Amino acid sequence: MRTLAFVALFLSVFYTSAQNLYFPPISNAANWDTISPSTLGWNIKKIAPLYDFLEQQNSKAFIVLKDGKIVLEKYFGSFTKDSAWYWASAGKTLTSFLVGTAQEGGLLSISDPSSKYLGAGWSNCTPTQEQNITIRHHLTMTTGLDDGVPDNHCTDKSCLNYLAEPGTRWAYHNAAYNMLEKVITTASKQNINTYTQSKLLYKTGITGLWLTVDYDNVFYSKPRSMARFGLLAMNRFVWGKDTILHDKEYVNQMITPSQDINKSYGYLWWLNGKKSYMLPSTQLVFPASLAPDAPTDMYAGIGKNGQLVCISPSQGIVMVRMGNPANDFGEVSTVLCNQIWQRLHEVINTSAEINQPNSNQTGFTVTRTSTTSQVFVNVTNENASVQIMNINGKLLLESEGEKNINVSPLPFGIYIIKITSENRIICSKFVR
Repeated sequence: MRTLAFVALFLSVFYTSAQNLYFPPISNAANWDTISPSTLGWNIKKIAPLYDFLEQQNSKAFIVLKDGKIVLEKYFGSFTKDSAWYWASAGKTLTSFLVGTAQEGGLLSISDPSSKYLGAGWSNCTPTQEQNITIRHHLTMTTGLDDGVPDNHCTDKSCLNYLAEPGTRWAYHNAAYNMLEKVITTASKQNINTYTQSKLLYKTGITGLWLTVDYDNVFYSKPRSMARFGLLAMNRFVWGKDTILHDKEYVNQMITPSQDINKSYGYLWWLNGKKSYMLPSTQLVFPASLAPDAPTDMYAGIGKNGQLVCISPSQGIVMVRMGNPANDFGEVSTVLCNQIWQRLHEVINTSAEINQPNSNQTGFTVTRTSTTSQVFVNVTNENASVQIMNINGKLLLESEGEKNINVSPLPFGIYIIKITSENRIICSKFVR
């Protein structure tokens, strides 16, 4: 009974919040209500340091919505609100939505073999191996195809090779994702831009265009269009009183763990607040939350060079960032996402739950000396063996029983640390 009461309370709070959301007009996209940070009780003095950090990270656009209204909006350099930019892999969230609309319309089922729409022989697998790969496997990054080929964006048949049974291995494989475009266009008998226009754009005021870049189909839009999509996703794909995606079960599946391997991945959405996560180019499982300084209920589209659309329903916040990072944080910029949330929370001055890691969870701390500017990884267990790798899994440093490891010679960036001690293995990441 307590569980039912809690669920009822949660749904009541959620729907009350949803009813209070503001949605900008579709006919006149330039009109968008704003609300001042001071009205919300936010810390005005912390906004300038946030913007300074964003500028240092080569940001182009930054938007924060509170319950649908614009609170913060900043553009850098010559970039303006009318400039278009690419979403990179943040656009995978759009594809997830489009697959849902196609299933809702009876055009496909995510349990269908993808070969039903791609045709037999679309991969380098045997007919039986190929038939076992479903649309859901593409949505969850569990096709079992080998992501270790020289170009994992490559959709040529020779690049799509069997490695594991579908559903048994999670890997951030862009080529497997790319095949979903053909699934949608074959099922709908429309090109991807026409289908996107009919199912999303004209219903929400979003403007944008899919463009082919090498093997990838990349979505380009103005920053406010990304913010509109984030607002739509926060309201579970209802725009005002217009339900854009009716299939609530599919909506839930998009933003909850889609498999047991990478608990921080839904249907092409990244999920925060879970017990572990995985990253591209490695099979390591990190026993921590994806972005520890972000709200635990955050789900996000995260793309290369820091393209971000982050949603926190509990706070009524949508955060958008477009641009290029100053540092190479890998194909999925989780570190930059977390760094922005660190500074944004100083502005919001909220007491929302933050899932901070500690040395007991990670097995190490990172210290920086003020006098010599050296950086050390301090391992909790002095008997542990330690390996430090780059984000692609290449071994850079290795030690046995050394408690303080000097990582100052490493370039600035994100690194993976693997600590082995007493039959226990801990994998985590840190920023140099």
